[in-house]
Amino acid sequence: MAALHLHNVTLGYDRHPAVHHLNGEVAPGALVAVIGPNGAGKSTLLRGIVGILRPLDGSIHLGGLDSRDIAYLPQSAEIDRSFPISVFDFVGTGLWRGTGLFGGIGKAARDKILRAIAAVGLSGFENRPIGTLSGGQMQRVLFARVLLQDARLIVLDEPFNAIDSKTTADLLALVKLWHGEGRTVFAALHDMEMVRNHFTETLVLARGPVAWGPTAEVLTPDNLMVAMRMCEAFDDSAAACGEDGRSQAA
Repeated sequence: MAALHLHNVTLGYDRHPAVHHLNGEVAPGALVAVIGPNGAGKSTLLRGIVGILRPLDGSIHLGGLDSRDIAYLPQSAEIDRSFPISVFDFVGTGLWRGTGLFGGIGKAARDKILRAIAAVGLSGFENRPIGTLSGGQMQRVLFARVLLQDARLIVLDEPFNAIDSKTTADLLALVKLWHGEGRTVFAALHDMEMVRNHFTETLVLARGPVAWGPTAEVLTPDNLMVAMRMCEAFDDSAAACGEDGRSQAA
């Protein structure tokens, strides 16, 4: 059974499609990169997979997984770092699905949180407010939260954006660890060399699918050029989709 099955999926906002007519399957334990130009719909697709967005048309099947089996790492810009919360407490939110929002944190949970913080190289930062962290440190915190969730499907939105090379190497090692444990990893990325060197499967996206398959076969200059042209040609003023996903006149 596929870990993820997309059937003619269209996703968008205010009934305007941002991703349309996407079909494909992701095998359990796959390591998949999603690449494409800015505006290609990568973040929109990830939000659909984790259930933040409902498809305008088509369907997304999670192969028997429920919300507890999915961990989502959003782009760091989506995190309100002005909120007064410590590294320890922020990482601890990764346990909410098991403990509940107001569940108590016992010694076992505290130990899990401390181990996750240590695993991302931030021991000693437990009491630091997240607003005082550098970009790389904040990304380590986000990875620690994902670690705690112990999920079977891990969805990462630009997890290595605007961080230093040491942090990138450390966090990429975690992604490889998850892959080695048989977890399914689905990541939106922009670094083509990283994708070529470390991700076995790639979806080239440009609002619609360009190519999806083994990275060595689909990550080609021709496909990247097609993706660029498709995004440039996309009409943001196109008619909205109806409730069934079909376009309607304005």
